[in-house]
Amino acid sequence: MRLFRVVFCLALCPTAFLRAQERPVHSPLLDHLAGKWVLRGEITGQETTHDVEAGWVLDHHYLEIHEVSREKNQNGKPQYQATIYIGWNEPTKQYAAVWLDTYGGISPGSIGIADPKENELTFVFRDEKGSVTFRNAFFYDGEGNSWVWRMDNVEGGVSKPFARLTLTRP
Repeated sequence: MRLFRVVFCLALCPTAFLRAQERPVHSPLLDHLAGKWVLRGEITGQETTHDVEAGWVLDHHYLEIHEVSREKNQNGKPQYQATIYIGWNEPTKQYAAVWLDTYGGISPGSIGIADPKENELTFVFRDEKGSVTFRNAFFYDGEGNSWVWRMDNVEGGVSKPFARLTLTRP
């Protein structure tokens, strides 16, 4: 009888894992972000140009965005690089973005949360205490098939511009 219970539980495990797995993300807004882009604008008052490529990964569960600056550092490497993963959290009905970049480190402040809107995703990043420290808003312009990224540092509840950028097709 004991052996039967063990075998029965093991037989159920794959079914439990399949039920726990979330379905692939269906997001027409994120679909617009997939592809190749050129990012231009200002970051901390400095003009910049980056190449951006986005595509669905891991069985369409995350949109992976790879961003590389055309500006080089003293070693001839890109001055800035980032890989961003955007996914959907079904239980909370929110998007989440994990921002990994050349500045390194990972903390709760590396994860932004955004409520779904028709043509906008505003990711809010919080520190370990829950205070908002950064906002990154993505606005999609369907007519021009372009995006605007507005990034703001938040100090004491007050937003201060960090970056004003536009993504256009190359």
